[in-house]
Formats: sequence, C-alpha cells, structure tokens
Amino acid sequence: MLEHESTRAERADLGARRAGADPLRQVRATDVEPYTGLGYLSKLFRLIAIFLVLLLVLEVGTGLYQQGREALPTLLTEASRLVVLAGLLWGVGDLANLLIDVGHDVRAARILLGRLAAHTNGERVATGAEVGRNTAARPDEPRGHA
Repeated sequence: MLEHESTRAERADLGARRAGADPLRQVRATDVEPYTGLGYLSKLFRLIAIFLVLLLVLEVGTGLYQQGREALPTLLTEASRLVVLAGLLWGVGDLANLLIDVGHDVRAARILLGRLAAHTNGERVATGAEVGRNTAARPDEPRGHA
C-alpha cells in the first residue's frame, strides 16, 4: 500500500514537470474550443429539411384524398419545389459540418506549426552559439574543387 501511494505521487510529480517544463506540449484553451454554433446550425438545417419532407408527404396525401387524380399536376410542382429546398437545406447542414472539420484542421496545423517553430528556434540558439565559436577558430579554407 505504501508503494502504491508513492507511485501515485511520482506520477503526479512527473505530470507537473511535463506540463511546466515543455511549452511545446501545451495547448491554448482557444485551440480546443468546439464549434458548438456550427454544430447546432447543421442540426437545425437538417431538421428543417426532414420537416419539409414530412410536410410534402402530408400534402400529397391530403391532395390525393380531397381531389384525387386531378391534384397530381399541382402536387408534382409543389413536390419538386419542396424536394429541391429540402436538398439544399440538407446540403447546407453538410457544409456546416465541413466547416467544423476545416476549423479543426486549421487549429491542428496552427498548433503543430507553433511547436515546430518553437523547436527550430531552440535549435538555432544552441547551434548559433556553437557555430560562432567554431568559425572564429577555423582558418579560411578554399571553396570549390581543387
């Protein structure tokens, strides 16, 4: 039981060192915020599209019940309009989902680019000091083929 508690403390200490020591692994809170508004917008457009298709079915049923075959030309034009509108609304819902995916990709690229920039800046500082020291001691050498 004593080993278990010490292991837990070591893990907590290691986690604290990792979080505080490596700024490359840190992620800003704004980088992981979800796109809740676009998600709701996508669901709303899809719900409206489903509602329009249900209204279409009810309208066709009511028209055939009340007027029979005489209502077919009117019902076909109304059905084509409602189907096109429902398809457009469903497509806009898909576009909202696509925007969410694009936003996640842009955020991931921003995080990775920031980590890469921080990593390369750390290397330049270390190698710049070494290069300055080494080139001053080295005599000029001829360049090219002899």
